[in-house]
Amino acid sequence: MLNQLETAQQRWGGASKTIDNWLDERKQLLIQYCHLAGVNYQSAHALPSESEVNDFCAILMDYLSVGHFEVYEMLVSDDQDGQRLKQQIFPLISKTTDQALDFNDQFAEGYTQENANLFEDAVTKLGAALDDRFELEDQLIQRMHRLADHSLTN
Repeated sequence: MLNQLETAQQRWGGASKTIDNWLDERKQLLIQYCHLAGVNYQSAHALPSESEVNDFCAILMDYLSVGHFEVYEMLVSDDQDGQRLKQQIFPLISKTTDQALDFNDQFAEGYTQENANLFEDAVTKLGAALDDRFELEDQLIQRMHRLADHSLTN
């Protein structure tokens, strides 16, 4: 996922301050995710601290909010192709949002014995959802840049 992010930043960086900031937030989210999912504890059954999980969940919620409330509408025009893209991609992005919200709801307020046993599987599933989400978001960014390039050549 970090390699995909670097490729996205190289390809689209500098064209929009909003997109640059958003991709920087994605990078911070990924760094925190990798730390959370890959922390090596003394015991195989140990979990990250509650504060680590809370910090990650705060970054996750910020990232999701910026996407939904600031970036997505900016990336998709109101032409016929843009509307078709919204119909295809937005429901898929919403599915990943629901998965992230479920993770947040389950773990942001601390561990119970029940949810602690589910943490490893949940963080793995969240990683897969984030990977899917980033690919979808990159499709939106790519379309915006194609439109911008097309308008510059005409």
